[in-house]
Amino acid sequence: MIPTIIVVAVIVIAFVYLSQVYADVLWYQQLGFLEVFVTENLSRIVLFILAFLIMAGAVYTSLRIAFRSRPIYAPDSAIQDNLNRYQAQLEPIRRLLMLGIPVVLGAFAGTAASSQWQEVLLFLNQESFNKQDPEFKMDYGFYMFTLPFLSFVTGFLISVVIISAIATILTHYLYGGIRLEEKGLFTTKAARIQIAVVAALFLVLQGVNYWLDRFDTLLNQGTWAGALYTDVNAVIPTKAILAVAALIVAALFVASAFLGRWRLPLIGTAMLIITALLAGGVYPSIVQRFQVQPSELDAERQYIDRNIELTREAYGLDDVEVEPYTPTDVPQAGALGDDGQTTTNIRLLDPNIVSDAFSQLQQFRQYYQFPETLNVDRYEIDGEVQDTVIAVRELDTNGVPEGWVNEHAFYTHGYGVVAAAGSTVQPDGRPSFLQSGIPSTGVLGDDTTYEPRIYFGEESPEYSVVGAPEGRPAAEIDRPQSENSDTDSRTTFKGDGGPDVGNPFNRLVYALKFQSTDLLLSNQVTSESQILYDRDPVERVRKVAPYLTLDGNSYPAIVDGRVKWIIDGYTTSANFPYSTEQELESATQDSQTAEGLATALPAEQVNYIRNAVKATVDAYDGSVDLYAWDDQDPVLKSWQNVYPSSLQPFSEMSADLMAHVRYPEDLFKVQRELLARYHVTDTDAFFFNSEAWNVPADPGATSEGATTTAATDRQPPFYLTLQMPNQEGAAFSLTTPFIPFVPAGQTPRNVLYGFLAANGDAGTGEDGVKSEDYGRLTLLDSSGQDSVVGPGQAQNLFNSDTEVSQELNLLRQGASEVINGNLLTLPIGGGIAYVQPVYVQSSGSSSFPVLRRVLVSFGENVGFAPTLAEALDQVFGGRSGATTGDQENVGETPEDPATPPTEGEAAPTPSPSPSPSPTPSEGGTPGGATGDPAADLRTALGDANKAIQDGNAALAAGDFAAYGEAQDRLQDALQRALDAEERVSGSTGE
Repeated sequence: MIPTIIVVAVIVIAFVYLSQVYADVLWYQQLGFLEVFVTENLSRIVLFILAFLIMAGAVYTSLRIAFRSRPIYAPDSAIQDNLNRYQAQLEPIRRLLMLGIPVVLGAFAGTAASSQWQEVLLFLNQESFNKQDPEFKMDYGFYMFTLPFLSFVTGFLISVVIISAIATILTHYLYGGIRLEEKGLFTTKAARIQIAVVAALFLVLQGVNYWLDRFDTLLNQGTWAGALYTDVNAVIPTKAILAVAALIVAALFVASAFLGRWRLPLIGTAMLIITALLAGGVYPSIVQRFQVQPSELDAERQYIDRNIELTREAYGLDDVEVEPYTPTDVPQAGALGDDGQTTTNIRLLDPNIVSDAFSQLQQFRQYYQFPETLNVDRYEIDGEVQDTVIAVRELDTNGVPEGWVNEHAFYTHGYGVVAAAGSTVQPDGRPSFLQSGIPSTGVLGDDTTYEPRIYFGEESPEYSVVGAPEGRPAAEIDRPQSENSDTDSRTTFKGDGGPDVGNPFNRLVYALKFQSTDLLLSNQVTSESQILYDRDPVERVRKVAPYLTLDGNSYPAIVDGRVKWIIDGYTTSANFPYSTEQELESATQDSQTAEGLATALPAEQVNYIRNAVKATVDAYDGSVDLYAWDDQDPVLKSWQNVYPSSLQPFSEMSADLMAHVRYPEDLFKVQRELLARYHVTDTDAFFFNSEAWNVPADPGATSEGATTTAATDRQPPFYLTLQMPNQEGAAFSLTTPFIPFVPAGQTPRNVLYGFLAANGDAGTGEDGVKSEDYGRLTLLDSSGQDSVVGPGQAQNLFNSDTEVSQELNLLRQGASEVINGNLLTLPIGGGIAYVQPVYVQSSGSSSFPVLRRVLVSFGENVGFAPTLAEALDQVFGGRSGATTGDQENVGETPEDPATPPTEGEAAPTPSPSPSPSPTPSEGGTPGGATGDPAADLRTALGDANKAIQDGNAALAAGDFAAYGEAQDRLQDALQRALDAEERVSGSTGE
């Protein structure tokens, strides 16, 4: 029975394992990326087999030779008697050990080697850079592709020789080929020859290693990256000497095998060790101490120049356009008249704040959800390109009734795109939706012009079973019939989105994969069913392009009648000569990643990065398209040689898709981190670090007293449509400011030294044609002045302004929360302006933030008003000359947002602004306007105080209806107080 049980267990385990392989084959085949799966796994298998055979063969051969050449007779001694007992005990299992030990070691070696499949494939399929390093005049491709492969092979062979040597020595010792005698160490001729050959092989490999170490010096990461003066003049020559010396000593070991004398090889080995210590450590230290340090700048000048030049090239910073910028801090009336393309698109809707507003106004069902952080994109509306804040209404499985059928067969997808204008809101502070509702309607399209169903998204279920034969009633919950309907419509998935589970075998395979008997037995699984899984867009692309590092932020766009997730992919390396390394995780951390609103890149050390691929994932059927965006990147071209059918040229991209491509955020973060120091190209200034910059801390994060680190409190970059100074037109750009560098622990000087913008407009209106301006990095350098207000100073100006503080205190009455939005930096009006939206959120679980005020600063001048247009006018002498997105709201009296709609209820449409209330003499209410602003302010504050008291009493009594009525009166009173305070300020000329 025991053998039978073992055989059955092995068969079951093998079937389960192979079923998972089969499931992967089905998944890749359905997506059209089977070559990725096959190539990777065949490469791993081949490497495993080769490494297994080499390691196992070498160890077995060593053991076999040592055993067969053992002495027949050995002198009697106490040590030999003990060894004889060990031999007797091992003899019954000797054959098993001589096979088992090599097999086990070979398996470990094969597993380790198989993990290097990418290095091997890149070496075999490498493309040239057609550029040479400044020291050895080798093509960059040698360092990127060949050197890692040679280092891997050399390291592996050295480990094989060392393990074989250990096996050889132990076997000879155990069987008497090596003995410790009174006269010293005794070895048989066979043992001596075998040990000498193994030692010679080790020394030859070590010589190769020394030779390769010469090239590795160009990858050093010290004060400056690459081979410096000491490396070039001391380390590289001595490595060459050591390589030759190792070969000489290897020859001495071979000679000793035949001469029978160990003296020469032992002396040679000792000399090699001493030379390695002196030449590898002492001599370079002497050169560094007595030749370099006394005149370090002169000695290192040319090597610092190499580091600057090649670091900028490796990170795509060599074409940064630096423009001196001397901003004024005195606002002039009408100064923004020429900045209309920028001011029209100043984004007032903060994508990190308004998710609750989207949820309360556009969710409609408990089984829908919006992400915590929304995305910024742009769309052409009425002939004008407008920045938008966009999200998709995804399925929320927490709101789905429990049960396998509900969770995996009925509730399968989300529905619809929701988008709001970025530069304006409704008069009551709600988002101004451009695309909304159920059915999906708006200026971006409707159910007849785009497919709104979201089967693949960032919050999709683990798996869903979809599809049915013709004529079978639709089972999937599609969407509410309308916003106010209690009835849900049904649908059947019509695409090709996942592997077929219509046959019993495939059902069994996926039942095992997801450990679900329901999947195997449910009548919801039909002959036409498909199973959708691995539905997160980023993870989906990661599986079909394992050679890419993917941006942490995928974003949706309506493209050619479909909702597409767009993901940026990077090729990276840590082997670019003379380039400074960055840890991707640290470089991409900021205040948003610290708060969990964004995802940093993995903790990977790189010194080369390219945005090589633009990927899309269809939200309906999950199809993946990879476009070779940087088709000049040799790393990507090498991977195209590996996977010839996986990537499409970017010329296959439609004009509509091109219009929604943007500059990737994580790449920009890495670049700005480097540019903070490497914007300096003067060697002296770079050496003394006298012109280094920093990315400023996020004023919103640090002002709350949060405990942060230098990496996690950085201000995130922002997407804006703006026109940079001296440029002809506006572009959708990714932007960041810079402030002076200060050592850790010192208080930063929060003055603006630089402003970087990356042009993210790729579209030209033509299919497959990329804009020449896409990716252009423009750096405004204002470091010659120390008086330009930085982001932190601007936030302090806002916080310390008396009038702003008074109005914010009014907004905070009644347990309302004031939320500062993102602080945008804008080079307009000949200077630097800062714009920050201010949101107010009342208490209550169903409340959401609404835009109440806009803060603006220019120099030391601060504006604070209900609209951006009014705030700019306050700053620029009563007339800014700006055209803003919210100027139609000027003069509107905003209503307080009503209680958000319940599930299934439509969001209320804002009513027109009410007429002024009559005065008391005309029969007005106590809260009406009297014509006396001071009296109105006192009355409004009294009404607010009364509403607070009534609300607290109602809350204590558990009367929530009365509490809600008191909150409405409180909001009305606060608004009247703000209006009256503005009239008071106006009447006094303030």
